[in-house]
Amino acid sequence: MIVGLLKIRLNLNGIASLKDKRSIVKSVIGKVKSRYNFSIAEVESHDSKVQAVIGLAVIANESAFVNKQMDTVINFIKANGRFYVGQIEREIFPFNP
Repeated sequence: MIVGLLKIRLNLNGIASLKDKRSIVKSVIGKVKSRYNFSIAEVESHDSKVQAVIGLAVIANESAFVNKQMDTVINFIKANGRFYVGQIEREIFPFNP
């Protein structure tokens, strides 16, 4: 079993309130959940109006498939246009309990 983890920092400009930020973040989370087989949640910077950090996880049998899925989701998030995608942390590892 191969596990892929992503941590993506989103920089939001022109956001007036936390409510606006949460609306944008919830929209991204909902779209990723509905289109791709990823677990996703906001994991840091909950009280910041200018930044959000989302964490994503995917599991598959092959690392090539995990890499491809992660690239696809990153490109989908970058294409949103409502924010700038900052730092991306990526980790893929085998899990053999």
